[in-house]
Amino acid sequence: MAKLQSLDPHTPMFAQFKEKTGPIVLANTFFVPKERTEAFLALFRTQAEFMKAQPGFVSLQMHKGTADSQLLMNVAVWDSTEALATAFGSPEFQRMAAEFPDDIVSYPHIFQQIDV
Repeated sequence: MAKLQSLDPHTPMFAQFKEKTGPIVLANTFFVPKERTEAFLALFRTQAEFMKAQPGFVSLQMHKGTADSQLLMNVAVWDSTEALATAFGSPEFQRMAAEFPDDIVSYPHIFQQIDV
């Protein structure tokens, strides 16, 4: 299973699930060794198809770092933290998440849009 790390040590993702808010954006940055990129993307596509079918899912995009970077970033929009938490906690999603190799590191964080 990929290792989960917090971008902000004061507000890890599981603590963010407790805040009832929405709509939200999940930005999940992955460190993926170059030799694992294609296998990672194949697993991620399967996981993404599952998430797209879940209540509260809005959209998803995957981005790759430039200049031979080993980073990939998923940006997913959800109606609410509750919808994301329910999908994330489902046994089927957890089974799929366990298939990712241990040398992949995931940095998920939940965001709300603000006016600027």
